[in-house]
Amino acid sequence: MKPSHAEWLRRLPALFEIPAPDPARLLRRIVTMERNIMLPVKAVFIGMILYSFQSTRWFGLPLSMQDVATETVQFIFWFYILANVIFAGVLFRAETLPLAVVQWTVVTSSLVDGLFIAALASLSGGLDSILFWLFVALIVRNAVSVPPGFSQMFLNVAISICYAMVGALDIFVMRNETTMNEFDVTPDDWGQPFVLRLMVLLLMAGGCYGTQLLLERQQIAAEEAGEFAARESQLRSAGRLAAEIAHQIKNPLAVINNAAFSLQRALRENKPVAPAQIEIIQEEVARADKVITQIMGYAQLSEGRVERLNVIEELERAIAQVFPAAVSDKIKIHRDFGGDFPPLLMQRGHLSEIFVNLLQNAREAFGKKGNVLITVKSDRDQSVEISICDDGPGISPDKHGRIFEAYYTTKEKGTGLGLAIVKHNVELYGGKVCVESKLGQGAEFILTFPAKTILQSPQT
Repeated sequence: MKPSHAEWLRRLPALFEIPAPDPARLLRRIVTMERNIMLPVKAVFIGMILYSFQSTRWFGLPLSMQDVATETVQFIFWFYILANVIFAGVLFRAETLPLAVVQWTVVTSSLVDGLFIAALASLSGGLDSILFWLFVALIVRNAVSVPPGFSQMFLNVAISICYAMVGALDIFVMRNETTMNEFDVTPDDWGQPFVLRLMVLLLMAGGCYGTQLLLERQQIAAEEAGEFAARESQLRSAGRLAAEIAHQIKNPLAVINNAAFSLQRALRENKPVAPAQIEIIQEEVARADKVITQIMGYAQLSEGRVERLNVIEELERAIAQVFPAAVSDKIKIHRDFGGDFPPLLMQRGHLSEIFVNLLQNAREAFGKKGNVLITVKSDRDQSVEISICDDGPGISPDKHGRIFEAYYTTKEKGTGLGLAIVKHNVELYGGKVCVESKLGQGAEFILTFPAKTILQSPQT
């Protein structure tokens, strides 16, 4: 069924949405443009203005207006220098400050630059000032330093308005200094160039935004393709590794078979059973068990495929599986899923095992009555942190280091594999899991997944 016109119009803005760039990449762009390029350029620009104010006269306005305007711009100029000193201090500490502070500094700096250039343009020719091209440069600079979206669009429109103010002031000055009949200038002489230049600024803003839209989406597609390829390749390698390690099990099985044959012959001949044969069997079983434990979880790595998983949707699916509608209403699930989260590039089965095992543990911990709090948040490096907390009896501190070991369990009928699988699957994708708990105060399991990482071998 084709979407209606109303639905098509609702979807249209999404076509022009630019995904926010990676925070680390955005910070590098800001440092490169603002600190490494713009600060030296501004230093030269300020030096030229100081020299110009001291040694040359500014032309473009009648003498009476020029004196007033020059003094005004000189007065503003000292505030401009002070503002740029503050901006430079922030930029030199950009790596240690919150990214939001650095971004707002860049936005404010660009607005200040636009207003000051507008003042200089009014002083040095108005609509005919060559400083018009600095407004174009500011728009290009904003496309590099300011993250795409409303802030960039607002800033570029503000820069265009600054130039419009130059034109309005120039027209006002001309009309107040003389009348239209006293000189051969018609409205078309200044109106048409002004409109054309304003259109150049707006088209440049739109062009920069469109170029960014294409580049950012291409960058994201390339990064995701690399992630998919790397993870698929690692999974295939892990599958081959599992086959190679499984081959090692044949050796202890052969020894066990020989020992069993010797025991069988001794029993058939009514000879006493040699304790050494039993010890050999036990040793080889322990050896095989160790090998199997190491490769546990690898056997099916080559099955399935890596997908872009929405962490909220996967959590809701796991909650519905462990806490179906028929479960007692005395069990309460509390959710704190604020914000948008980057997708996790994983196999769905691995992530499902993680969530189901942790939620099942929480359910078994408090029995038929209790609360589970599930919190999801994303850090500035785009890693995703998931917390699953229950108000059960808790875990004693001396057992925190062992609960993730295979076959270790505190439950009467537990297998000791649930949390071992959780740890294995989390670390397989470069993440980590930890537990915080005290007896009588419940338990909290905290998972951290990097948004982009090469698949890693689990730690044993």
